[in-house]
Amino acid sequence: MEAATLLLLAAVFIAAFLFLYPRDPVKQRSLELINKIPGPKGYPIVGTVIPFLFASRHEKMLLLEKRLATYKPMYRAWLGSTPVVNTCRPEHAEILLNSTKHLDKSMTYRFLHTWLGTGLLTSTGQKWHIHRKMITPTFHFKILENFMEIFSEKSEILVKKLEKEIGSQGFDVYPYITRCALDIICETAMGTPLNAQDDTESPYVSAVYSMSELTLWRMVCPWLHPDFLFRLSSSGKKYNECLNIVHSFTNKVIRERKADYKISLDSRNGNEDQDLGRKRRVAFLDMLIEASESGTKLTDEELREEVDTFMFEGHDTTSAAMCWALCMLGLYPEYQEKAYEEQENIFQGSNRPANTKDANEMKYLECVIKETLRLFPSVPGIGRTTTEDIQLDGFVVPEGSTVHVHIYHLHRNPQHFPNPEKFDPDNFLPDRVVNRHPYAYIPFSAGPRNCIGQKFALLEEKTVLSYILRNYKWSCLDKREDIKILAELVLRPENGIRLEITKRDNKRL
Repeated sequence: MEAATLLLLAAVFIAAFLFLYPRDPVKQRSLELINKIPGPKGYPIVGTVIPFLFASRHEKMLLLEKRLATYKPMYRAWLGSTPVVNTCRPEHAEILLNSTKHLDKSMTYRFLHTWLGTGLLTSTGQKWHIHRKMITPTFHFKILENFMEIFSEKSEILVKKLEKEIGSQGFDVYPYITRCALDIICETAMGTPLNAQDDTESPYVSAVYSMSELTLWRMVCPWLHPDFLFRLSSSGKKYNECLNIVHSFTNKVIRERKADYKISLDSRNGNEDQDLGRKRRVAFLDMLIEASESGTKLTDEELREEVDTFMFEGHDTTSAAMCWALCMLGLYPEYQEKAYEEQENIFQGSNRPANTKDANEMKYLECVIKETLRLFPSVPGIGRTTTEDIQLDGFVVPEGSTVHVHIYHLHRNPQHFPNPEKFDPDNFLPDRVVNRHPYAYIPFSAGPRNCIGQKFALLEEKTVLSYILRNYKWSCLDKREDIKILAELVLRPENGIRLEITKRDNKRL
């Protein structure tokens, strides 16, 4: 069945390419402009992705690096019949991301639609503006302050879980951090415990990971782009199985929270402080439910889109950031010791929960996190669709083109970061930041569609890393050059992060 459908698709694409494409004057103009941009030779149907199809997951990253080095500062590629302009220059990123016109995500984001629908990450136009305005108050600093309690609760569980690894010959810390992040995001987003740190075989966790990998594979395989062909493929069938698991979980939580909301409306006793405190603990979903009940009507599907988006964006990205930070601090003990000394100055030997005042005093740890995100941005690249012609380095990128900004490589610009491969938290001292190009460092994207949850993420990462620093000393067992990087939906190490940990000797109050 798959072979037959592939042959049919090939015939359709060839016919479209040979007969329809050249006859459209708008497309013909776009083709001529795009082909002026340097890039590898493209072929009908597959475009320029052939080398990527036969490369391992890690080799795909190396191929991308080679192309950027060959054609820098930018190059043109073809994803099937879709042209993609690739760049890693801060100046190009500013033109694209700072605009209020080029707000539409690239066409590859449509492969997330069956999972995330048209939530904040993937939506466009009026829906995006309305939902962005609606969701922004959820990240008010007072609400984030209330989340610190949850950050600490889950961090304490993590620290206890790590105890069994003391004295081991090394272990992969990635699953521990991922389950902690899932517990945090689930309880802060929906007010529902996931207990991923205790249920290590969570079907939800497995489904999310499988869907991420299958989505990436679909993106680089043009013959899987049509929905009906993807559904017929083995990848599509596995994807749908995972999708049912994820959506069923989210739908169940939404039903429960809507029921709780209605009960609270019927039984309010006038204690506003108590009621407000309860809402803050699940501010994200509560606010969406309240909006759907008292004005801007949101369907259950729209609620699910936003919740799934928050769950997707809010656990995998923070997991990656924390694991890479642990990796860097494990490879460079002098920086780990400096970060630990800062914790001791703040907590004075106490193992009490961190509050927002403590987090604000973690200046050096913040530099560590930011430098980690420079070298290993959780989202390695972002794409936009141009809504009008733009000029990049003298080339005209026509309206309707996809432009991909490679954040991983943009962060390694030696003009802005001398010795760019060196891990140096001092890169984010105020005197170094002040004169740097504002788009030379964009781990949370930038402009109107920047990451709405970046303050949430930084507070979470500070809290979790603070607990680990105060309780453990560790070293990374792999050399940095031996760690294989996967530049997929999230930048991850192919084989995890292997650590060896010991308990710190200091007494706790």
